[in-house]
Amino acid sequence: MPWEHIVLKKEVHLILFTPLYTFRLPTILKKSNLQTMNKLRFTTIFYASFVFVLSSCGSNQSNESTEGTTADSTASVSNDSTTAASTIVNTPQNMMVVTHRVANFSKWKASYDSNDSLRLAFGVHSYVIGRSIEDTNMVMVAVKLDDLDKAKTFSKDPGLKKAMQNGGVVGAPNIQFTTMVYQDTATLNTDIRSRTTFTVKDFESWRKSFESHKQTRIDNGLTDRAVGHDANDDHKVTLVVAVNDTAKAQAYWKSDLLKQQRAESGVTSQPQRFVYRVVQRY
Repeated sequence: MPWEHIVLKKEVHLILFTPLYTFRLPTILKKSNLQTMNKLRFTTIFYASFVFVLSSCGSNQSNESTEGTTADSTASVSNDSTTAASTIVNTPQNMMVVTHRVANFSKWKASYDSNDSLRLAFGVHSYVIGRSIEDTNMVMVAVKLDDLDKAKTFSKDPGLKKAMQNGGVVGAPNIQFTTMVYQDTATLNTDIRSRTTFTVKDFESWRKSFESHKQTRIDNGLTDRAVGHDANDDHKVTLVVAVNDTAKAQAYWKSDLLKQQRAESGVTSQPQRFVYRVVQRY
């Protein structure tokens, strides 16, 4: 039987060395290798494509996560930000302002500080002490009050009179009870203040006119600090301003412009001005 016929009846491993398959085996192997390589190539391309897709999705998710985190972080910063507290106080505050001359400021100051318990017993709280620019022995004391009636009793108390005598107060003190309706507590670069008192026809009309000229005062070296009136009579006005430029302020106080503004706002008396330097804040 020819060798070729054996191929049809026997297993391949029995005829590997026949002359017929000596020439066909490389072709078979070649085809097998090509199929294997094609399969490997397809598998590699498919795997690479799959990894690319997963990487792209992961990248997008990462970007979205990052963007979300950034947005949340920005929102958090925005929510946590705080606005600077206002220095303007519009709540009415009753005060007692005492002006007097002293023989020796240092001696008087030591006596004043030693009598804090006496003031507190009447609901009186130290606030500001100032000394006149022209005469440093002229002292102004401003105190805050818990109760206006108790403070009025305190002003007549024998203990206060004795404390003033021990401190070296010369002459009778000038005592005024005032209700401040506006205060600006912002820190300034100057300690010089002007406290002016005068009478007006109508407090609200005067105040409206006064506020309309705020820029004029700023241009002339003045900054509004406090506005109020007598605790029992709102026709008697008290005005406190900070003096940033003494020369400009002095010229403005003497100007025809200010006289005109006073007339238009309803001022009915000659202003009494006390210019002082703040030497103590409590």
